[in-house]
Amino acid sequence: MDSIREATRLFQQGGLVMYPLLLCSVCVVAIVLERWRYYRRNNRQAPGFFENLQDKISNADWTGAAKICEQSPGVVARVLAAGLRFRGDTTNMKEAFESVTAWESAQLRKQLGYLDTIVTLAPLLGLLGTVLGMIGSFSVLNVNNSNPVAITGGVGEALVATATGLCVAVLALVSHSYFCHRLDALITEIERSCTFIIENVKGEQE
Repeated sequence: MDSIREATRLFQQGGLVMYPLLLCSVCVVAIVLERWRYYRRNNRQAPGFFENLQDKISNADWTGAAKICEQSPGVVARVLAAGLRFRGDTTNMKEAFESVTAWESAQLRKQLGYLDTIVTLAPLLGLLGTVLGMIGSFSVLNVNNSNPVAITGGVGEALVATATGLCVAVLALVSHSYFCHRLDALITEIERSCTFIIENVKGEQE
């Protein structure tokens, strides 16, 4: 209970900018949870997926390779399954790979732009709280310079708002970097797998 009361006191001391900062922090947590579940669900592969796929393709068993991709969950399998439908035509296969990869990439990047915005917005809100707190301090100083408690209260408001804004920005930045790293890893895996399939198709046609 003491920690709750202390948090409430600090929140009130931070001034009006604490409300948009609270909203930003809630948005960050909600986006992180939603993206974590989405990436976890779409990064799954059937056991031995790549090994079985490479074995089927190396043996020119394209029907078996397509079946493996269709039965496996995850974004990589969906992209490969779309391209394998056109295994007789490398041009259409490339176009299928590119279009499905673009769509899947857009889904993977979804919500990440909000995190990027909060990384910039939160420190600015904290800075705004700093300015408002300092303005309040100097206003009190001009009216009655014999009230140091009121003056330090304004400084405290500035410091709480700044610290909160930085904390929210750091959380958003770390989350954004983490999901961008996972996105890059998935795109790299998709490109590597598509290139492997296309090269084998070309080799079979030559």
